[in-house]
Amino acid sequence: MTVVHQSKRLFSIYWKKVLIFLSVFGPATITAMADNDAGGVATYSIAGAKLGYPILFPLIIITVLLGITQEMGMRLTVISRKGLADLIREKYGVRAAVFMFFCLFIANLGTLITELSAVKTTSRLLNLPAIPLILIIIFLSFIFITKGNYKQTQSLMLISCLFFLTYIFSAFKAKPDWGLAVSNLFYPHGVTFTPEYLRNYLLIGMGVLGTTITPWGQFFISSFSYDKKIEKGKVNYSQLETYWGAFLTDFFSFFMIVATAATLFVHGIALESGEQAALAIQPFAGKLAGTLFAIGILNAGFMGLVVVSLCTAYAFAEFFGLSGSLNDDFSKSKVFYILYIAQLLIATIVILFPSVNLFRLAVITQTINAFGLPLVFYYLIKLTSDRTIMGEFVNNSFQKRFAIACTILIVFASFFTLLTLILKI
Repeated sequence: MTVVHQSKRLFSIYWKKVLIFLSVFGPATITAMADNDAGGVATYSIAGAKLGYPILFPLIIITVLLGITQEMGMRLTVISRKGLADLIREKYGVRAAVFMFFCLFIANLGTLITELSAVKTTSRLLNLPAIPLILIIIFLSFIFITKGNYKQTQSLMLISCLFFLTYIFSAFKAKPDWGLAVSNLFYPHGVTFTPEYLRNYLLIGMGVLGTTITPWGQFFISSFSYDKKIEKGKVNYSQLETYWGAFLTDFFSFFMIVATAATLFVHGIALESGEQAALAIQPFAGKLAGTLFAIGILNAGFMGLVVVSLCTAYAFAEFFGLSGSLNDDFSKSKVFYILYIAQLLIATIVILFPSVNLFRLAVITQTINAFGLPLVFYYLIKLTSDRTIMGEFVNNSFQKRFAIACTILIVFASFFTLLTLILKI
């Protein structure tokens, strides 16, 4: 009876912990998975097609950095009961808030245009009417966001996350060299490293960094966690989710790169967009694999539209001290909801012009994100290292040093990338 009693007690303890974890689950996973938006899929597809398996090498470092920085943002909000944007305004003044919001708005608008461009092109691959589909998606997302609440929005985003499983199927259908793929996670090899290849590796590598770890992601995880109202006593469960979310996002990124590296790179087929990959891999992996890849892009675009638009609306509300919550009705948070739909309408108007190039826009947007990361990290590290805000929950030495070291590397890589683009080396 003693053994049975102890077993029941242990089960009760672990089950209670599982329930607590599920109660805080959502913000970190959604934020991390939304990094694999349509622009992200385009960037990963191009990376795999142009560079092959060696571009997998940065993924482990990027995953660790993503986990650490998003954990900082999550912890900052849970402990301080304020969002990142709110704290920047309070600690560094209105000028800093205006400048940061302007940069975030421009970068996010570019991201939204990329998402809608991907939806427009991919819908045609699936024989769906592009413009009517975009208008329907925007209308439904606006109705869902304004008439729904936080819990419903979170549930919809978590369901969208399941569609990323399509990339695993596409990768397996491509019949890659799994040994070469996995080993390139630890050191890049298997190709001839010419000056041109190294130049492309740097440029596209910055795009991979910029699409995985984004300025909007740092703000969104903070705001979305604040809107969920996670209790301070559950911070350790939220920390666990951030590392799970970081692993999950690059787990799927791995398969996106493998799918195109195994089919397109080995056959010397260049890409200029993610949706091209859906067509290009069909001769090598089959029509079903290509169709699933396209469905994945369409889902990623939808998820990106909702999350990035919410990020800008959240940030504006926090930066300027306004009301903004998914649990508020339209009359209480008018500016929040109006800004949400205004971004989508502006992006829709832009993509109606046929000259918009998804590839160029995706790479430019992701590079801007990479350039903007050091400034966001500066505020994030400073705030989470401030004992007056965080108390005993300040950054530990590893978190602080690793984030600072990566920030410095990003600054140097950004300047070198910019110099390369200017000189066209």
